[in-house]
Amino acid sequence: MTEVTFVGTSDAFGTGGRRQAAILVRHGGGAVLLDCGATTGTGLQALGIARDEIEAIVVSHFHADHFGGIPLLLLAAHYEDRRRKPLVVAGPPQVEARVRAAAAALGHAIEDREWSFPLRFVELQPGQEIGLGPVGFDAFAAHHQQDSQPHGLVVRAGPRTIIYTGDTGWFDELPDRTRGADLLISECTFFDFTFDYHLTYEKLLPRMGEFRCGRIVLTHLGRGMAERRGRLELETADDGMVVRV
Repeated sequence: MTEVTFVGTSDAFGTGGRRQAAILVRHGGGAVLLDCGATTGTGLQALGIARDEIEAIVVSHFHADHFGGIPLLLLAAHYEDRRRKPLVVAGPPQVEARVRAAAAALGHAIEDREWSFPLRFVELQPGQEIGLGPVGFDAFAAHHQQDSQPHGLVVRAGPRTIIYTGDTGWFDELPDRTRGADLLISECTFFDFTFDYHLTYEKLLPRMGEFRCGRIVLTHLGRGMAERRGRLELETADDGMVVRV
């Protein structure tokens, strides 16, 4: 059994008082974190999830609401938890340089420290599956601001496949990229506002017949989506929601 916990489900602005992007995947006695927005530390504490449980943090792209929580999570693991077991931070090319630059800009530089645990950075290359913690990962390019290096994440947990779009607008290959997923976690920031780099419910719903996957859960919900959460044809996530795959 694979368990998915939505730690944060809001857009970049914390709409509705919800937290920014972070999704914990537990499988086979281990756990990985998909994205780590700036509010992730608070979310883990609120949900009773120990940082020490996380074996890898996997970043979909370099926007603060998706990776801005990493520097403080690393420091908390070192100073508060006295962590010993290894931790991997993975993401698009330049992930190590981006995390280090973000940490320095926030006043919490992570250079020149003797970490209490082995810390390793891994770059994901689309089409090349790698094992991280208890699961396998692959990536595919998404349609978002290109300087953020946007990627969707394919998570293979035993016989089950979970696909997370990260942030993306519509692109014609999206249904093919997500085909075969047992669980598709799709961003859907807007209900009807048109913005090229995010999905809109009114555009996504009529095209659902193109997707060949199992359960679909929408996340990264902006105001229009949050106000309608639970009253739409497609399932929407909320902070703390748990899905078993």
